[in-house]
Amino acid sequence: MNLPDWARRGRAGWRWTGAERPPWAHEPRPGQESVWDYPRPPKLDPVDRHVVVKLGETVIADTTRAVRVLETSHPPSYYLPRVDIRSDCLAPAAGSSGCEWKGMASYWTVRSEDGVVDERGAWSYEEPFEEFASIRGHLSFYPSRFACFVDGERVLPQAGGFYGGWVTSDLVGPFKGEAGSAGW
Repeated sequence: MNLPDWARRGRAGWRWTGAERPPWAHEPRPGQESVWDYPRPPKLDPVDRHVVVKLGETVIADTTRAVRVLETSHPPSYYLPRVDIRSDCLAPAAGSSGCEWKGMASYWTVRSEDGVVDERGAWSYEEPFEEFASIRGHLSFYPSRFACFVDGERVLPQAGGFYGGWVTSDLVGPFKGEAGSAGW
């Protein structure tokens, strides 16, 4: 694959790849997953869990066809197919950012029926790198800015502001974005 230089450099810079847990990783209990067992490069994991995203009182998305991105040290981000998202609540937003694994992200402004507006609260990869082609046409939402639910459980946001991971009770960390995680 012909990757841009910034993506090649980013991919080369990781020490933790999911092959072994670092000494500070929490041990999962039965029914839990350790984010330190997730691979790098990340893995796409289609799930049939019931995922709902709300802004204010408006249900923005409702699906059982989400795809989780599993990446070492990160709680998964859930990508929802656009067909299960209310298109009348979405508008393209300015700006972009790059992920060395997925490509260039586009941002979306989300508007609820009751007048709540969240600028750049969702993102997508409109032209992802080849390995992530199956999330083309999917959006993910920042759980710090929306009420996000997985099988009825309210998701907690990944710490750090920039990251969009969805923390559920079946995950153990510590998670990238928490205080002291800059080196990993």
